[in-house]
Amino acid sequence: MAKQRPLDVRGRTTVITGAAAGMGADVARQLAARGARLALLDRNVDGLAAVAASLDGTGHTTHAIDLTDDAEVTAVVAEVEASHPRIQALVTCAGSSMLGDIDQLAMAEMRWLMDVNLWGTVNVTQALLPALRREPAAHITHLVSIYGLAAPAGRIPYAMSKFAVRGFTESLRHELERSTITVGAVYPAGVKTGIILHGRYAAAIDPAVAQRAAAAQAAMYHTEPADAAARIVDATIRRRPRTMIGREARLVDVLARVTPTHYWAPMRRPLRDAIDTTTPIG
Repeated sequence: MAKQRPLDVRGRTTVITGAAAGMGADVARQLAARGARLALLDRNVDGLAAVAASLDGTGHTTHAIDLTDDAEVTAVVAEVEASHPRIQALVTCAGSSMLGDIDQLAMAEMRWLMDVNLWGTVNVTQALLPALRREPAAHITHLVSIYGLAAPAGRIPYAMSKFAVRGFTESLRHELERSTITVGAVYPAGVKTGIILHGRYAAAIDPAVAQRAAAAQAAMYHTEPADAAARIVDATIRRRPRTMIGREARLVDVLARVTPTHYWAPMRRPLRDAIDTTTPIG
């Protein structure tokens, strides 16, 4: 396939989910600084307003949305299209986490995370495809995770959802390969966004134990959100199909491909405290 021409984001719109905080907010600021117009989507209305107020340029819009609600996604995408006639890119940063072993998790908790991480991504992507098809060149960037490359213990719902987002992204890339839309996956590792500290945990877990595990995971994060956002923006503009963020992501990617049935052995020890949701405090 011929090399794709980079996007010119000036004056054209990028839709960003999860834009009220973390990497989504930093992606918004960096794209706005390059002259892009933005449609910012999130459930956090106050956060959206704060991010919008911090952006360079004009013409940006904010849209409160529950990505797991099909009717709401349809309505909000119509609202976005009415305000933005040239939608050139979609960056899906929305997502959450869930701590707990399989014996601690309820089916409803696992379904909730799949609804947020997988179906929310699928929903907004499908709804925006007609608008993206109208552009002579467009790109979709899905944030996956290092846990979409290798599945750790103690993170079954999160790994399931991220492996599924990876599969959706790769299948969609192949479906659209003869169109004007390119599709890419970004695999961040250890970005200091606070997602693990503010994510959910199984109701069966002692909250203090869950907080200890989350803190142990967060202590392993080293990449600043702004640095991760710069890689995401570059991947979107250059229409890259696959982007790793962080040394750990590159190492795990190689490890999982070299030894697909034994990669957990070298991962187990570094993650020991982060996956321990059973040892009592004290």
